[in-house]
Amino acid sequence: MKKVIIFTIFILFLPFLIVNFYQINEKKEIKINYVSNTIIRVKRLSTGNIESLPLEEYIVGVLAGEMPIYFEKEAFKAQAVAARSYALKRMEYNKDNDYDVVDSVLNQVYLDNEYLKEAWGDDYIDNINKLKEVVNETSMEYLDYNGQVIDALFFSTSNGYTESASLVFNIDLPYLQSVKSSWDEKTSSAFRGSMTISLSDFYIRLGIEYSSDLDVKILKRSSTNRVLSLSINGNDFSGRTLYDKLGLKSTDFTIEQIENNVLINTVGYGHGVGMSQYGAEGMAKEGYNYVDILKYYYTGTDIKKIEN
Repeated sequence: MKKVIIFTIFILFLPFLIVNFYQINEKKEIKINYVSNTIIRVKRLSTGNIESLPLEEYIVGVLAGEMPIYFEKEAFKAQAVAARSYALKRMEYNKDNDYDVVDSVLNQVYLDNEYLKEAWGDDYIDNINKLKEVVNETSMEYLDYNGQVIDALFFSTSNGYTESASLVFNIDLPYLQSVKSSWDEKTSSAFRGSMTISLSDFYIRLGIEYSSDLDVKILKRSSTNRVLSLSINGNDFSGRTLYDKLGLKSTDFTIEQIENNVLINTVGYGHGVGMSQYGAEGMAKEGYNYVDILKYYYTGTDIKKIEN
């Protein structure tokens, strides 16, 4: 009889135990700590819609779009502060316009929760919580230079050095100067790249008359080995023009004709100005924290915080 009573009690309480077990082990999504009511207006290029959302929520989506989820936390924290600074600067520039940023590489890649839930599947909670922790731990922090929010440019992979803004965007900013970035070759699979296009397509993209003989002369490289100017069959170009018209990964390139094709080898990935994301990852792996990373890539800056 005693055994029957014990068994009955066990059966009655079994559903309760199961439910509570899963409640204990159920992962919950972290909440963003909103210390400011700052709103950013994001234009979604796929729809043309303009969405207004809290800045910190936007930064979570930018982290998801701009860095691989496996990156070190300190690299993500550096990215969060840089992305927030970039966003604040765009908000300053575009205060009289309809929107502040677009959701693509034209500004910063932003991915919303709906997309991330589908893309990450069962890993969504773990991944989104990692990014929300990063945003909360750097809450409303931005980079300052002489009392102004900086234009915190960043890119994927350096060629061993970042480039000064004056040589890429024709604006000399003291916090966007060239620095050595030796980590990228170890951390980035995009450090070296190559592309092959037909000779005819090469000429068409550059607007040059076709010739079976390709004559390329590199006229000037920067101190970081990026091409500043070159001559192609007597036509002068900037390295940046080839980067844009040919869709190159970097302006550190070589060009070689192979029969009726053109082989272009590149070192690095991106415009080269500001923080190298894979450089930040390399620094984080070596034990540097996000403050170290930011102060290294953005010369003479300080980290400040927006308060309500």
